[in-house]
Amino acid sequence: MRHDSDKKESILRNSGVQTILASLLCIILGLLVGYVVLLIINPGGAGKAILAIIKNFLYYPSAAAAKKYFGTTLVKASALLMCSLSVLFAYKVGLFNIGAAGQYVVGVGACLYLALACGMPWYVCLIAAVLVAAAAGGLSGALKAYFNVNEVISCIMLNWIGLYCVNMLLSQVKEQSTPYTKSLSSTNKNALLPNVGLDGLFSNNEFVTLGLLLSVVMAVLVWVVLEKTRFGYELKATGMNKQAAKYCGMREKRNIILTMMIAGGLAGFGAGIFYLTGIEQWMVQQTSVPAMGFNGIAAAFLGGLNPVGTIFSSYFIQHITSGGTYVDKTMYCTQISDLISAFIIYLCGFVLFFKLWLNRFLDKREEREIRTEQKGGEA
Repeated sequence: MRHDSDKKESILRNSGVQTILASLLCIILGLLVGYVVLLIINPGGAGKAILAIIKNFLYYPSAAAAKKYFGTTLVKASALLMCSLSVLFAYKVGLFNIGAAGQYVVGVGACLYLALACGMPWYVCLIAAVLVAAAAGGLSGALKAYFNVNEVISCIMLNWIGLYCVNMLLSQVKEQSTPYTKSLSSTNKNALLPNVGLDGLFSNNEFVTLGLLLSVVMAVLVWVVLEKTRFGYELKATGMNKQAAKYCGMREKRNIILTMMIAGGLAGFGAGIFYLTGIEQWMVQQTSVPAMGFNGIAAAFLGGLNPVGTIFSSYFIQHITSGGTYVDKTMYCTQISDLISAFIIYLCGFVLFFKLWLNRFLDKREEREIRTEQKGGEA
């Protein structure tokens, strides 16, 4: 019995297990708070609304339709995953990349302009998205490294600069009668990512492409770089203490710039694998950056700042976001799912407190068991 108890306790003391439990608790509490808000707005349809958000593609009675829309959710989640990896990578190095949204935007601009104006194939457009977004991230990194400009401030400013520059650039390749860019399927099919047979798994959903696999590969690659390489160790050491890293012979300025470049490149990669599916067209009159970049912050923290964990958290965030579109619009707005996401990310701020409480609870239980055994031995 004692052995079994110790085994269970050792599992609960595992940091990864604690993070998973904390994230699940945040999700449950977030959904409960969302349900309470729905009850306050309109109690009559609260039950159906929260079920619609949770069910998402399962809302459709047809299995074929459900699989198709499941594929669409995965496509959107893959872009969100890249934005969350962008936030995560910078955060692991002590930087807060709130500019993932702007880097995502300039990645969109680069890949769509080359695809629609220059007729380039998908791989050229994807590489361009990564490079341009990396340059945008590197600019914030350089301002931080050489002028000690807070990366949050520089990233916020660059978000808006990038948005309006992209709007002006893509105005040259928009449809005449609408504010949207031309369709890739009718303008340059070579710019569309290959399906590699994945579309057949999701009821011939043409938007499910190679990008879905690439996003998962990138998540694993980020984990390997951060946890298993000397380069990743240097980056994290620089984030913990720049001066100490400098005295250890590490090039702290270079590491800060490289970190932001990689973070930017990840966000740009997400833009490429999303827009090069042809699933959406860019609206050149946008006055706000896409929520994809900011949702990446939620997904990164909900995933416990673990690259593998963000695969699942990104899908969950996108699942409930897409589920909001199935809510009865006569009773609630579709943004109710965003509100639930906001509650969840707010609760994620208490993950550390949950871990602290759990460890204290385990310590007290262990002390009680030791005292009980000592009394039994004395008897």
